[in-house]
Amino acid sequence: MSASGGTKAIVAALGANLAIAAAKFVAFLFSGSSSMLAESVHSLADSGNQGLLLLGGKKAQREATPQHPFGYGRERYIYAFLVSIVLFSVGGMFALYEGYEKVKHPHEIDAWYWPVGVLIFAIVAEGFSFRTAIKESNETRGSLSWSQFVRRAKAPELPVVLLEDAGALIGLVLALGGVGLALATGDGVWDGIGTLCIGALLILIALILAVETKSLLLGEAAGTEEVAKIRTAIVDGDTVTSVIHMRTLHLGPEELLVAAKIAVQHDDTAAEVAHAINAAEARVREAVPIARVIYLEPDIYSAAEAAAGPDPAATPGGTGH
Repeated sequence: MSASGGTKAIVAALGANLAIAAAKFVAFLFSGSSSMLAESVHSLADSGNQGLLLLGGKKAQREATPQHPFGYGRERYIYAFLVSIVLFSVGGMFALYEGYEKVKHPHEIDAWYWPVGVLIFAIVAEGFSFRTAIKESNETRGSLSWSQFVRRAKAPELPVVLLEDAGALIGLVLALGGVGLALATGDGVWDGIGTLCIGALLILIALILAVETKSLLLGEAAGTEEVAKIRTAIVDGDTVTSVIHMRTLHLGPEELLVAAKIAVQHDDTAAEVAHAINAAEARVREAVPIARVIYLEPDIYSAAEAAAGPDPAATPGGTGH
């Protein structure tokens, strides 16, 4: 996995979550707090999620085979989608069940200093992990807002870690609130309500992750800036006069397929066209290094036929002539 895949952020989150999960479970054993149990399962699920992301990154590096000629780059999308399922099934649903049981059968929290101390420790550790994810994301985010970054990022790891860490911090605050209210009022129902809120939060984050990674699995085109760079690089103004239509597809976060029909002069020789195609491919790879698979089909441009057909610029990944 490349640096853009957020390996540092994943490892930081994994280490923090393993330590936090152990601390939360110990606090649950001493206090009986359902919020602490839900949070310990949450942290354990997050640790498994980061393991899945690391595994997906490793599997995506395998060389292409005759059965998979475009390689295994999309494995990173598959494992990111699995993360959303784990977060939903293990984290969210368990927290909802535990919260319901605690509201139905409330009991006072014992040894309150255990859950409070562990939650404060967890907030500090998760804050460190979140800070690492933000720092790595800023290296690739550019001028995008955070919501745009999560929606448009082609590498799924950083958005996943960002959402997980943000959800973990909010969940810890909810757990601290539930425990605090339970201690202040002497009513364990508040602990259960805090647990239910944690479950609802986890399910919301899981649904967001599922929607975003589903889009990546289906196949997304290059971004608008990349499409413009590719179109400019293809046209040399001499042999290649324009791009008739073009399609792009991410084979993985860092591998792009480009297929285009290009316009050439009617009196160009085959050798001239072949040389122009090779030169255009070189220019495209220089302009957009992740464009590793390029197919260019030469054709004689006809303004009349183009006017009669559909507008290529109106489709995702396409561009006008």
